[in-house]
Amino acid sequence: MSRRVIGVTLDNLDHLPKRCRRCVFWELAPHIREQAEEFGETELEKEAWVSSVLLEWGSCGRIIYVDGVPAGYAMYAPPAAVPRAAAFPTAPVSADAVLLTALRVLPEFEHGGLGRVLVQNVAKDLTRRGVKAVEAFGDLEGTAESCVIPAGFLQQVGFKTVRQHPQWPRMRLELRTAISWKEDVEAALERLLSSVTIKTTEPAVGGA
Repeated sequence: MSRRVIGVTLDNLDHLPKRCRRCVFWELAPHIREQAEEFGETELEKEAWVSSVLLEWGSCGRIIYVDGVPAGYAMYAPPAAVPRAAAFPTAPVSADAVLLTALRVLPEFEHGGLGRVLVQNVAKDLTRRGVKAVEAFGDLEGTAESCVIPAGFLQQVGFKTVRQHPQWPRMRLELRTAISWKEDVEAALERLLSSVTIKTTEPAVGGA
């Protein structure tokens, strides 16, 4: 079973899960988001945001494919490009960090290590660009419909809490840690991927 990770572009943006494709939780300030949702313009707003970040900063997302099927994705950007970040009680994001806003693996591909692969790929991309660390707001409740990454997952892939909160801790991954994972982890991922079963129906998923 083959896997491939590529950068998010306007050409493959529609490969995001449908709910995530039209979600602008992170990309717009809360009051503007409400207006966009009211007028049904969230997909256009998402596309405009991705286009702007690509032009002004560079790659801002990764999509992972398993045997050519989109299986998950991650989105990230400088904190200044993420209006929603300022609304969190554990803001602001550190000046030397990029914000990981969203990471999701489709249910039929879960437990195959793809989330860790996405984090590692994001880390490699940002390391090449001279970024020191990645931060994310974690969700301690971890509800399926949340647009915030579960804090438990972030801990599992190496993030450390830098500002505590009962629901929205801010967490940080030093990139030198992310790129030092051992080769035996990769081998384990390959074994896990061999057992993944692809379903033909699209599941209902949360988005960010």
